[in-house]
Amino acid sequence: MHLTPREQERVLLHSAAELARRRLARGARLGASEAVALVCDEVCELAWDGHDLDDVVRRAHEIVGPDQVLEGVATTVPSVQVEALFPHGTTLVHVDRPFGPPTTGGPGAVRPAAGTVELAPGRARCGVRLHNDGDQPVWVTSHVPLDRLNRRLRVEVDDSDDSADPARLRLDIAAGTALRVEAGTTRAATAVRLGGAAR
Repeated sequence: MHLTPREQERVLLHSAAELARRRLARGARLGASEAVALVCDEVCELAWDGHDLDDVVRRAHEIVGPDQVLEGVATTVPSVQVEALFPHGTTLVHVDRPFGPPTTGGPGAVRPAAGTVELAPGRARCGVRLHNDGDQPVWVTSHVPLDRLNRRLRVEVDDSDDSADPARLRLDIAAGTALRVEAGTTRAATAVRLGGAAR
């Protein structure tokens, strides 16, 4: 039998879900991977049976309870997403907190240290202005060099120093964050020099 990669993934998901069902049947708690597999498998089947998206998401919260998973699973799995085939086509189903609210201080919990962290210490900074000439908003993520932005976004460096080359700059914002520049507007920001050797 020939299976497409998508069909192979579905079979693998079902196998992991069956493992979860066997463990639950004998009263064992589930780890993160099998708990996620079980929720995703049931979501796919509900979609296949023609339930609407809202009903699928509602039912997904009832598949595995907080008392059926190991400590820390609810914290380490804040959401589940799976592409499910509905009668009208494929839809990405997002289930928020599928195993209940996260615990505080348990496994997987984030414990921030006291104080503040300086971003890119010792690096030169300068002001920049981002001009969005397009008709759609543009997001600029934290570590993209300013010479590689969307072509609708023009960068003007406020520093007269010739070394302030957009190719050697990025936005001075935390990793994983982004700055939104609305269509037809100009937004001021601070840029920081990239680390490493020059290209």
